Amino acid sequence: MALKFIGKRDTELRGFLSEYCISLSLSAHPCIVGALGIAFQTDHHYVFAQEIALSKDLLSILHPQVGIPEVKVKRCALQISSALEFMGNKGLVHRDIKPENVLLFDPECRRVKLTDFGLSCPRGTAIEALPENLPYTAPELCCLSATDHLPAQPSLDAWALGVLLFCTLTGYFPWHTATDQHHRKFEKWHRSPRIHPCPPRWECFTPEALEMLRGLLTPDSAQRSPPTTIMSCIKHPWLKPKEQGAVGGGRIHVPERPVGSRILLGRSWRC
Repeated sequence: MALKFIGKRDTELRGFLSEYCISLSLSAHPCIVGALGIAFQTDHHYVFAQEIALSKDLLSILHPQVGIPEVKVKRCALQISSALEFMGNKGLVHRDIKPENVLLFDPECRRVKLTDFGLSCPRGTAIEALPENLPYTAPELCCLSATDHLPAQPSLDAWALGVLLFCTLTGYFPWHTATDQHHRKFEKWHRSPRIHPCPPRWECFTPEALEMLRGLLTPDSAQRSPPTTIMSCIKHPWLKPKEQGAVGGGRIHVPERPVGSRILLGRSWRC
């Protein structure tokens, strides 16, 4: 059993109860971490119990500038997409898909589970811009002003999943945020692939994988592919043969936030 500690300084009781109730409601799915019926508070934290992942999380096996073996990434992709489909059928959006939130129950990724529902909400909920835009933040959310709101949609999770797949396959982020120069070059290629060449950082992928990633990372959220699009590509190779085991050599180094760093948001774990 693991105990999740959520700082009261960063989270109100209503937010804690929302996360805990959502976690309980999703626990039946085999690819979502099981929350247990144990919750309490201390002077400084709200706490609830859930099943423990002895093999840590996806970030713990992600080697910077190298990534994770393709077979493991595919196993994770199938299970994460299944979890997101389940959430979507329940009308929920996760909103925080990243390697730290994919728990490993064996080192070969045959059994992984999605966790951390602190930002999750019903589809259509008006959400604000995040304090900081991350590589996983979709462009429609990056463009929000401090006073604007956006209805939460599953397309936010599809975008984050696309970035996660890029990161785990290469060991690099594709961009700092969905508004920087790296993303703008990607967007030009995405819009007009016959005019603009494929960005160098994307050349390691097979045509099938490129098509899958282009669908998940479509800038127009209304046209973005759902996570289940992975199913149509799972039997095809995702990395070109020469890139297997040696992905990323100098392709897109992001020194300010390399893959392998964690962003802490007032949450901690104890076993």
